Amino acid sequence: MTDRKRQVYASVKDVQLIEKRRSEMIRGAVQLFKQKGFHRTTTREIAKASGFSIGTLYEYIRTKEDVLYLVCDSIYDQVKARLQQIDLEQGTLENLKLGISYYFHVMDEMQDEVLVMYQEAKSLSKEALPYVLKKETEMAEVFETLIQRCVDRGVLNMNKEQVHLMAQNLFVQGQMWGFRRWILQKSFTLDEYIALQTDLFFSGVNGYRRRE
Repeated sequence: MTDRKRQVYASVKDVQLIEKRRSEMIRGAVQLFKQKGFHRTTTREIAKASGFSIGTLYEYIRTKEDVLYLVCDSIYDQVKARLQQIDLEQGTLENLKLGISYYFHVMDEMQDEVLVMYQEAKSLSKEALPYVLKKETEMAEVFETLIQRCVDRGVLNMNKEQVHLMAQNLFVQGQMWGFRRWILQKSFTLDEYIALQTDLFFSGVNGYRRRE
């Protein structure tokens, strides 16, 4: 087992064409995995949803699991790239609040992908799963950094274990909008959900605010 990126076979040598075809493949596969699940989806269906033949599909992958691996890898890359736009250095509660709102909006925009990731990542092989889990850990560390900066600036008084768990809570709350949307979106708009979750979070955080 390794937490390093796995090379996915392609017989085509054109890097730009590989990226283009795999992007099409990922978009088609996400919708199929969401509707039918990974195991019930066939490679022929993935090829059709991607807009090319089964023969063309196998020029860019070897197995159906390769498609799932590419889907998970792409989702994490997109989320991480978006989260890197958050200012991690201010160390203020206001900046932390903005980071939460930004992340929750990203999760709303990618809720289909998040749902597929949670439903189907378990189907990855023992060789592929550690790499995917490592990427999730790296994304959660964005919030750990945001909270730790507040500690470093003297705004919050928390130990490393508390910072770590608080970051994990925030990370899951954002993803919950996607995988619990069947019930949450009956009760809240996205803005209402963000406001309530942020309020609940900061009600807890207030207990750790450094007293003058």
